[in-house]
Amino acid sequence: MTDANASNTIIWHKQNLRELPKFRDGTTYLYLEHTRLEQDGRGVRAYHPDGMVTLPVASLSVLLLGPGCSVSHEAVKALSNTGCSLLWVGEGGVRLYASGLGETRSAVRLHRQARLWANTQSRLRVVRQMYAMRFPEGLPEGLTLQQIRGREGARVRDAYARYSKAHGVKWDTRQYKMQDWDRATPLNKAVSAGNTCLYGLAHAAILATGYSPALGFVHTGKMLSFVYDVADLYKVEVVLPVAFREAATPGDDLERRVRTGLRDHMTNLKLLERMAADLHHLLGGDEPDADDLAPGDLWDPEGDVRGGVNHA
Repeated sequence: MTDANASNTIIWHKQNLRELPKFRDGTTYLYLEHTRLEQDGRGVRAYHPDGMVTLPVASLSVLLLGPGCSVSHEAVKALSNTGCSLLWVGEGGVRLYASGLGETRSAVRLHRQARLWANTQSRLRVVRQMYAMRFPEGLPEGLTLQQIRGREGARVRDAYARYSKAHGVKWDTRQYKMQDWDRATPLNKAVSAGNTCLYGLAHAAILATGYSPALGFVHTGKMLSFVYDVADLYKVEVVLPVAFREAATPGDDLERRVRTGLRDHMTNLKLLERMAADLHHLLGGDEPDADDLAPGDLWDPEGDVRGGVNHA
């Protein structure tokens, strides 16, 4: 079901779908193409040209819907009720078009993110924290942002060179051109496919924990700026080893092999659990979600007042 023409797809999913754990325990994702989703009792059934399988929606954190997918209204409700985020993506999951609502209904964390983002000093503090997380030895005090970016560039360059030597895969430069995808090197295809899977998980973690994917601290100007911020914390550790390994392995279905390899790697790392913890660490705290059915408070310059009551 991860690829429309894979004859053993349904068998693979019947054996492995139920092994996906809950989001809070470090779950991963499921990618579908050419599949129709319909509600079945409290679950969701996926109908594919190769067969049908019942999805373990209570165990999924994010469902990536590729080309040829359709989903019923009731199936969307069933997925939403379990906290599973829906992402509509391009072929192979290499482009994100739209997303559904995340698990939380509280805006408290979004408000905090906006305050941190809007203040230059607090934004700079978060940016420095995000860069420092990529260096186990930490960063020296007093570095300018330009100097920090230079160190980050050298770190990524050294990582590519290290994996290139370990796997015997030539690496010249990182390139991604969606309009010229077929002419990309296998390694660039593998890294691009892996990065997009990581973006999908980062997006799901951001939505599920109540933050905005648009308010980026390092990146800016895009509706997914914060997704790129979060994904960059883990790319070298998560994507590169799988991408280089699969690029060095002969055979077809490179992008599919990268996706399935990343699924296992991310599960072993408990990556989404780490993402949620890192988000709360970076942006300062973890409050309980608001009551889904409560109307919320009313803004007042002297302090919010209770909503859902008549103030006449």
